[in-house]
Amino acid sequence: MPSALPDGLPAPIDGSLPASAFGGPEDPQPPFGFYVHVPYCASRCGYCDFNTYTAAELGGGASQASYADDAIAEIRLARRVLGDADRPVETVFFGGGTPTLLPAADLGRILAAIRDEFGLLPDAEVTTEANPESVDPGYLAHLREAGFTRLSFGMQSARAHVLQVLDRHHTPGRAQECVAEARAAGFAHINLDLIYGTPGETDEDWQASLDAVLAAEPDHVSAYALIIEDGTRIATRIRRGEIPLPDDDVLADRYLMADEALTAGGLGWYEVSNWAADGAARCRHNELYWTGADWWGAGPGAHSHIGGVRWWNVKHPKPYAERVAAGESPAQGRELLTEEDRRVERILLELRLKDGMPLSLLKDRGFAAAEAAVEEGLLEPDKFADRKAVLTLKGRLLADAVVRDLVD
Repeated sequence: MPSALPDGLPAPIDGSLPASAFGGPEDPQPPFGFYVHVPYCASRCGYCDFNTYTAAELGGGASQASYADDAIAEIRLARRVLGDADRPVETVFFGGGTPTLLPAADLGRILAAIRDEFGLLPDAEVTTEANPESVDPGYLAHLREAGFTRLSFGMQSARAHVLQVLDRHHTPGRAQECVAEARAAGFAHINLDLIYGTPGETDEDWQASLDAVLAAEPDHVSAYALIIEDGTRIATRIRRGEIPLPDDDVLADRYLMADEALTAGGLGWYEVSNWAADGAARCRHNELYWTGADWWGAGPGAHSHIGGVRWWNVKHPKPYAERVAAGESPAQGRELLTEEDRRVERILLELRLKDGMPLSLLKDRGFAAAEAAVEEGLLEPDKFADRKAVLTLKGRLLADAVVRDLVD
């Protein structure tokens, strides 16, 4: 969860939602998922601006040991807010922070509370993020027994000096070992996260990371360009001139290297920064976000969206724990999305998908921009003829610019 939260409108203390969020009796229910934010980290990575806390940063009144009880209290609040509506959960995603700093039994208890309150679909996807050094074979076996179906390991790089710049503390090679241990524990779906463009990273370093990922044989890979966020340690180092700012041309070249290597390795792109072995290997929880479905975000700083209402929780674990213990909503603020808000968000998100975005979302100026993008080789002409906007490889490199033109 990003560290900065918008102001928004006041959120009701009981968490109640307007009637418009529930739709009419004839309206189809969109897919429903749960996000659980675990805000704890053993140490802070130099590039991270997420809402996370080390033990030294927590202060009094917040406890990692009691966090599972806090999250379960919010899950029960969610059941009260959503009433008796039948909303079985299709996806659950534990993110952070480092969820696997909690005992596996605690993660299992939180998942069990979601199952007890809402029910899980038989084929529900249940993911947790994990740092490579935070798990071992026994821990992974406990997660699988608790009902987790998917793991996402933060590998970032195969090179020690790149990990050092990122302030990542796992040993090179450990992430690949985790893939093998996860397979042995019975996990069919495993993601490795990579970051490219770290200061000091060479083309050879990046190729080595891609080679290491493919040798580990996960069925999903996410690769993100390093983004320099204000207030992070790496931003401070760049400002001081200790390390260089990532170069846009280098980032583009690294993306092309990734797409070539991952495609050759049997992984196809389905979102600009994500590649999967097949449809079953895609991250269904992220697809839920990208297609505007519903989800409840539990935990400090977590965001939720139900029926066009979006809200976000207080950031710090102490006031979060105090509110849920009192039976109150931990929401700090919320907003009601207009039809125009939702149209723009669909363009922003769906254009990044291989499945593309319907041209019906575009207004006149946006449609004219899309026609120009086809001429410039940024959108697939055959898909355009089928009334879809789908990025070409060149278009993926310039996705942000294409989106800006299409939202007009």
